[in-house]
Amino acid sequence: MMTGALVAVALPSFIASLVEFVEMLTIVLAVGATRGWRSALAGTAAGIVLLALLVAAFGPALAYAPLDALKIVLGALLVFFGLRWLRKAALRYAGVIPMGDEAGRFARTASQLSGGATPASLDGAGALTAFNGVVLEGLEIVFIVIAVGASSRNLAVAAIGAGIAGLIIVALALVLHKPLARVPANALKFVVGLMLSSLGTLWLGEGLGVAWPGDDLSAFGIGAAYLAASAIGIGLCRKRSSSHAGSVSA
Repeated sequence: MMTGALVAVALPSFIASLVEFVEMLTIVLAVGATRGWRSALAGTAAGIVLLALLVAAFGPALAYAPLDALKIVLGALLVFFGLRWLRKAALRYAGVIPMGDEAGRFARTASQLSGGATPASLDGAGALTAFNGVVLEGLEIVFIVIAVGASSRNLAVAAIGAGIAGLIIVALALVLHKPLARVPANALKFVVGLMLSSLGTLWLGEGLGVAWPGDDLSAFGIGAAYLAASAIGIGLCRKRSSSHAGSVSA
């Protein structure tokens, strides 16, 4: 039972949080490098406090909601978020949109904030940028942790998965002091998209009374179906792009 909880709850929470923490770290590092670490840490701390309050307010309350209704609502939301991640990752692999670039994100943010306060002062714009980055990226972490944890009645396991991801990224930030450009963010987003879509579909079906063959193991079959559909979509997009490029060159 514990093994199933780790695979179905902690793993998607860990990987999804890892991606969001990498993007969050990039923004905070850019603020620290341009507006000072005092501003970066102040904005980060404020954002973390707000996210913690949201988790404390909404997380435990969901434990009292009817499980079937919870699975329908949160399952549908997981499918929505999962397909959004999956679509964007597939379009990147197909070459329709550019791959994510943390080094480029760092450079853009640093450029926008350059020429501000000295490292010793507290800069409002820098603190606000760090706060916004932490909250915007963190809200997805909070949603995924609550949705995955509440739907399976394993909120603590989902939170542990996200917490481990956060500790890993913080440790790397303290050692490297630079954006984690080598993290395969697009591959991780593709995997997260598959996981969230599969679990969301499984729990949505359970909430609607669908008797899945193999119970929770059906998530692997659902994931395989999403993977096959994604591979077909990537192939069609690449073929269409190649045909368009050929017609333009002709």
